[in-house]
Amino acid sequence: MPDTPSSRWSDLTRPGLDAAALESALTRDSSLWRSVEVVEEIGSTNAALAATAGEGAPEGTVLVAEHQVSGRGRLDRVWTSPPRAGITVSFLLRPDVPAARRGWLSLLTGVALAESVREVSGVLSSVKWPNDLLAADGRKLAGILAEAVTSPAHPGVVVGVGLNVSTSAAELPATGTSLSVVTGGTVDRGPLLLAFLRAVERRYRGWVEVLGDPVLSGLARDYLAWSSTIGSTVEVALPDGSVLVGTARAIDWDGRLVVDTADGTVELASGDVRHVRTRAAEA
Repeated sequence: MPDTPSSRWSDLTRPGLDAAALESALTRDSSLWRSVEVVEEIGSTNAALAATAGEGAPEGTVLVAEHQVSGRGRLDRVWTSPPRAGITVSFLLRPDVPAARRGWLSLLTGVALAESVREVSGVLSSVKWPNDLLAADGRKLAGILAEAVTSPAHPGVVVGVGLNVSTSAAELPATGTSLSVVTGGTVDRGPLLLAFLRAVERRYRGWVEVLGDPVLSGLARDYLAWSSTIGSTVEVALPDGSVLVGTARAIDWDGRLVVDTADGTVELASGDVRHVRTRAAEA
């Protein structure tokens, strides 16, 4: 039978994901994940899943794209990746926690991603507040976007992740990298995606059980252990064009970045900033 563009093995260097195997392995012993759909191409996994979430899709619905053509990051920045070169996944959560605590969902996802990347590929990364995963050299491996589902009848949060896996240096911006670039070898996306979603479930269940308390769940402690932001001198670009300079001291109970400046302490939610840059990384 001749290969077609949709064949799993049409590109032997970047094989497609096995949707049936992924769904079977993920949902078999899970109390969270309900379904896994893999599509060849889509505009935005977050946008598509948010639409079904508002119509009552169950918590634990997972949507994966082999190629995302209109991917978005924070502040509507563009996220692009060649077909089958990365992990592009969105999942639906409906956490029964105080609304203010939902700011921790991006951070929880970052910790789960860092843990699974180390487990599967051996790459030691760090999380940059509020939504990036960085390689040791400070280049970006992944971005995370959490968006509220505003349907009054079916509220929730769609969390999207874009991780560069086999993207080559020539296909990446100067500020980006991939697991293959870092390791010099190949990384199988299937086991990595499974490890990531299982890590999200472990973290999420523990966090929800204590009503989103980042301390009792251990999330705050572990986030600080993975963070490349806390303890650093940072420049924070604000929406009005001004720049705040200080030391990133902590993450507060609602997931806000606490920055000590010459004029006092400032607490920043992700929506309050355009960019956080670590000064040491620019030197």
